[in-house]
Amino acid sequence: MGVFGYCVWPECYDRQVPNQDPIEDPIEASEVTRPTYLGLFSVAMATLMYEILLTRIFSVTMWYHFAFMAISIAMFGMTVGAIIVYLFPNYFRAEKTHQQLALSSLLFAISIVGSFVFHLFVPFIAAGAHWAEALAHVVGTYVVISIPFIFSGVAVCLALTKFTQKVSKLYAFDLCGAAAGCVLLGALLNYADGPSAVFFIAGFAAVSGFLFALGGSQGGGKPFNGIALGSLICAIGLIAFASLNSYMADQQKPLLRLRWVHGYIEPVPLFEKWNSFSRVKIAGDPNDMHRPYAWGLTSKWPQDKKASEMELMIDAGANTWLTKFDGDPSKVEYLKHDLTNIVHYIRPNARMLIVGVGGGRDVLSALIFKQKWIEGIEINNNIIYAVNKYFGDYTGHLDRYPNVKFANDEARSYIARSKDKFDIIQISLIDTFAATAAGAFVLTEHSLYTIEAWRSFLNHLEPDGVLTISRWYFKSRPVEMYRLVSLATAALKDQGVENPRKNIVIVAAMGGASGGRGMDGIGTMLVSKKPFSDADLEKVTNFAKENLFEIVLSPATSIDENFAKITEAKDLEPLLETFPVNISPPNDDSPYFFHMLRFRDIFNANLWANGTMSHNPMAVSVLGLLTITVIILTSLCIVVPLLLRMKSAPLRGSAPLLFYFGMIGFGFMFVEISQMQRLIVFLGHPVYGLSVVLFTLLLASGLGSFITGNLSLSEKMTSFNSPVMRFGALLIIPVIFGSVTPMLIANFSAAETVVRIAIAVALLFPLGLYMGMAFPIGMLMAGGAQKELTPWLWGINGATSVCASVVAVAIALNFGITATFWCGAVCYLLAFLFLLWDFNSKKNQALKL
Repeated sequence: MGVFGYCVWPECYDRQVPNQDPIEDPIEASEVTRPTYLGLFSVAMATLMYEILLTRIFSVTMWYHFAFMAISIAMFGMTVGAIIVYLFPNYFRAEKTHQQLALSSLLFAISIVGSFVFHLFVPFIAAGAHWAEALAHVVGTYVVISIPFIFSGVAVCLALTKFTQKVSKLYAFDLCGAAAGCVLLGALLNYADGPSAVFFIAGFAAVSGFLFALGGSQGGGKPFNGIALGSLICAIGLIAFASLNSYMADQQKPLLRLRWVHGYIEPVPLFEKWNSFSRVKIAGDPNDMHRPYAWGLTSKWPQDKKASEMELMIDAGANTWLTKFDGDPSKVEYLKHDLTNIVHYIRPNARMLIVGVGGGRDVLSALIFKQKWIEGIEINNNIIYAVNKYFGDYTGHLDRYPNVKFANDEARSYIARSKDKFDIIQISLIDTFAATAAGAFVLTEHSLYTIEAWRSFLNHLEPDGVLTISRWYFKSRPVEMYRLVSLATAALKDQGVENPRKNIVIVAAMGGASGGRGMDGIGTMLVSKKPFSDADLEKVTNFAKENLFEIVLSPATSIDENFAKITEAKDLEPLLETFPVNISPPNDDSPYFFHMLRFRDIFNANLWANGTMSHNPMAVSVLGLLTITVIILTSLCIVVPLLLRMKSAPLRGSAPLLFYFGMIGFGFMFVEISQMQRLIVFLGHPVYGLSVVLFTLLLASGLGSFITGNLSLSEKMTSFNSPVMRFGALLIIPVIFGSVTPMLIANFSAAETVVRIAIAVALLFPLGLYMGMAFPIGMLMAGGAQKELTPWLWGINGATSVCASVVAVAIALNFGITATFWCGAVCYLLAFLFLLWDFNSKKNQALKL
């Protein structure tokens, strides 16, 4: 039987199905007006903006590993909205669609504000609480924050399933709205703080309600004056408040700000500024004098020798310090006794490059040591503004020194493009305890800790240049330092060094200011292109002895046999396999330096206390529990509606479509997340990865959806206008993409940022174009007798996307980014086979009539 009550297959074209008259759906008969398209564009834009913004806010109010929940919360809420539409067909009748679109969009706006205010004033407590209390807080937050997305899901589902003849164009507006939201949020956060951005987004959602109400009036429906007026007043009020609060926040006097941070009420800071990278907060008393908070400061430093410092906090999980400097080196003499500055003793009068200047301490230290040239790279422009402008009088205006240069750029690509060579490249405690705009697991790993990155660093050193890296140190089992040594060893061997042991020195400072974070101390590793000379080693020994530091590894000594084994191994792989955790050198396909638990040990709590494993496994366990949770919820979203409506729904023959929508849900998310992870490394920062990947894929997918409007089931399967042929013919695109991407990334890694973005867009656009066709093709196949199932099928697509968003990260963590992409490609191949199954089933059924 054909999808609209007629036999539309080529073999029986023009033959009407007996005893069945075409039924005109009143919604299909009415025109979808321009305001309705714009309303869908606006609600999709607001939805994606709020989803991404929540990862920013969660990274501050919770812990970075919970920020990842925002993505699954949004997708789960929208899936529930679609399931509600499916389960209550008598309420969501066709003739009420315009009214329900407007109402659900208005409720989306109102619930954004309500749920956010709830999150502001109810503390999130997970760490240190009883497991039942922690679970209640997690579940409560999940439920409350998901409410707005339920209303958004209802609106989007109604638009895409009640106007099926216009689904290609509607889905295009949906995806283009989401693409616009991705870019707009980055721009918005450069103007507004986080809480203000929430109210702006709620205002955009209310505009959607007004547009949908207007569209209903123009489309022949009843004018919903109450909803339209309410939406308009709500939009004006929300945007006005957001503008006022943004202005007050810029004056450091916001009317509304984050209250609970990590389970505690946060004092009002001296300075707070948001962008798409992070929230930067500075707190402290500029007149207070205390023992310096230098992480690697010698324990011998006298208690009565004090300094003035203020804390700069990135989100709420990574900090650095602003140091008061009035030009008198004697007032910051303690910097000469900080372990992180040991490199200055062996490479004086040097040209040095500092990765991640933070509060400016490394730059100030280099000035105190009178280094010849100091070049500091900082990706976050708000940090540079705070250090050199807002608090410039306090820090001494470091940027005004003639031998100092600050660069607002991403370090790895900046170094790759540089024509200069340096005597020192310094990387001190570049942490990732703060999530970025797209969520913790997808976008928080540093591309600085991979073999490819270190190859670039070493290539930009002078022949006797030194790469110095400081990290937290755990004496009982320093697994993070093990991995650094493994990485250094692999990078040196890649440079042709036969015995890396001669080129590596590690010194540790136990206790001190770092002890407050639960670490034993700080470890600094020096990696030289040439073997360290006897003079170098003597200076290191004298410095360590004078300041009570401990030499962990040198060409002559090692206090831990594991360090010696790693640096002296002829073949690293067999040795590294014997370690209880993964300390193999990361590469760009698996850049997860901080993820050291193997897949089989995710829930092995005995390994969590091994060095920094106390940080990462909590995050990994959250991912593991979230994976189990979303698999259960996905199953329920499929099974529960099936059980509730088994008798009334036209389920016979729906299995191919069920699997089809599930596979394109998995496929899209696998491809999207894998490319976010890959392009973080290529483009240099999570924000670029998010913006370029999401914007390009969504925009291209919108265009792909739009051009499916000419597809017809009446075409022969071999025709390019046949949905099956169109979908199958384009299966070659993921294959080409997966094959050429690694080559292009390798060849253009040192290009300017604009060029790298252009390369990424050129790669992603054909892929997005192809993936955008899948959903409208499925909706076309599900028309007619199976039209009643479309909300459920949309819900299945959403549910599997929720599941895939978590599973994709788990695959990437354990098997690499490339594996995740090819899993997505396989999902699309399976989707094509299920589509072919459905096509042939309908064709055979039609021929029997």
